[in-house]
Amino acid sequence: MFDHLGIFVSDSARSIAFFERCLAPLGITIAQRQPEWEAAIFSGAAEFPFLWVGPARGDYYGKPLSPAVHRPLHLAFKAPSKQAVDEFYAQALAHGGTDNGAPEDDGGYYAAYVLDPDGNNIEAGIRA
Repeated sequence: MFDHLGIFVSDSARSIAFFERCLAPLGITIAQRQPEWEAAIFSGAAEFPFLWVGPARGDYYGKPLSPAVHRPLHLAFKAPSKQAVDEFYAQALAHGGTDNGAPEDDGGYYAAYVLDPDGNNIEAGIRA
């Protein structure tokens, strides 16, 4: 459905490291680093879809960006297994994430929820 999603973050290095570690168990890795933007592109496929993570500063199509302005979002990633959900959760907590719902089965959907370093709700789950 999506070509890609972008997340503007307050600290690129911190957030890229967070996503790199917690998304790896889901088969999502850095596909491209963009040092000129202090950003990275993550993907589980050869090219698309992808997730862009970069700084919230400068100008975005005529709209000024600022790390002080925060609009949290919710991203849910499809996990390949319950073990991957557990590992996603553990890696997220070990790399700057905050618990927002430990792994559990909720009527055929096994999922875990964490807040990334900017307060976005990041989820990984698998449907039974």
